[in-house]
Amino acid sequence: MIEVYTDGAANGDPGQSGAGIYMKQGKSTFEYTIPLGILSNHEAEFFAVIKALEICKEQFPDEILSFRSDSKLVVETIEKRFTRNPKYMPLLEVILTETEHFPYFFIKWIPEKQNIHADKLSRQAIHLH
Repeated sequence: MIEVYTDGAANGDPGQSGAGIYMKQGKSTFEYTIPLGILSNHEAEFFAVIKALEICKEQFPDEILSFRSDSKLVVETIEKRFTRNPKYMPLLEVILTETEHFPYFFIKWIPEKQNIHADKLSRQAIHLH
């Protein structure tokens, strides 16, 4: 099983944004900082999940994925498989399609203080532009 912590951040809303991804597999850890361009903070949170799924598909195919995010909006949207916001619908569709590549996909909301690694990485990604 892979534990995946994701966070998105934007400097402005919208503004330069980045994704931070922190993964744990047993005793191994992996860190990713990904600049995303001009996005809102919520969009960056969705893109962080998408980028993490892309990494998992490439590096950890067929693994059980346990995602964690401090974005209630993202977690609830994925759990309900629905959003009323037309801006987020295409992002949700990508996430749902990508999760089909794995035997099991779980996502759970966590408080910000439990997502410190991904938060730090997302803020670093903003400055990589």
